Amino acid sequence: MDASLKASFTPTGCLRASINLGNPILANKDPRSGQPVGVSVDLARAFAERLGVPLELVVLDTAGKSVDAVRQEQADIGFFAVDPLRGQEISFTGPYVLIEGFYLVRQDSPLQHSEEVDQPGLRVTVGAGSAYDLYLSREIKQAELVRAPSSPAVVETFLAQGHDVAAGVKQQLEADARRFPGLRLLPERFMVIRQAMGTPKSRGQAASDALYAFVEEMKASGFVADALWRHAIQGAAVAPAGR
Repeated sequence: MDASLKASFTPTGCLRASINLGNPILANKDPRSGQPVGVSVDLARAFAERLGVPLELVVLDTAGKSVDAVRQEQADIGFFAVDPLRGQEISFTGPYVLIEGFYLVRQDSPLQHSEEVDQPGLRVTVGAGSAYDLYLSREIKQAELVRAPSSPAVVETFLAQGHDVAAGVKQQLEADARRFPGLRLLPERFMVIRQAMGTPKSRGQAASDALYAFVEEMKASGFVADALWRHAIQGAAVAPAGR
């Protein structure tokens, strides 16, 4: 990359990457070192190497905080679900992985299918600022959305406050269902989440194009598939080429 393009990504001299630990498919803390690891961390490291600059991880616990870090230019790149609201200030690449959103209910719930969730009087727990929150805020017309502090806290909030439905990443909900007996997933997904990289729109079209090309290369080369395998991530698929 030429010097001007490199400078657009690194105004502080290093590449600051916003990492969201609220989505375990993309990033987690290593139990031994305590350091963030995952597909998004691997991509951030590879892009910093491509630029030839040091990498600084801006580690946050929710998607909303991660988006705000890039929106406010406290980070130069980030890893988010593509959403029109976020896209007002952030330039997105094509998705690098696809993740499914599911609903979780109690075993004795009368709900059997995802399309039954949007009913008057039902309370649906979502992680504040998550892709599910943004999507369901547009799509849910009759049920009430109740926001947990973060995506990992959704099921605990759902149980503690006696809500009717929990919404989230399928793998997170499955793990919570193993921790808390008497819960089940509804059989159909309610959305497919397109996880992409993003950079502030203020960095210019050339920066947006360069980041897009990087993600396409990482998908085509097998880098993303290898990272999913290396981190033992199940239930996420490498996204097809393009947007």
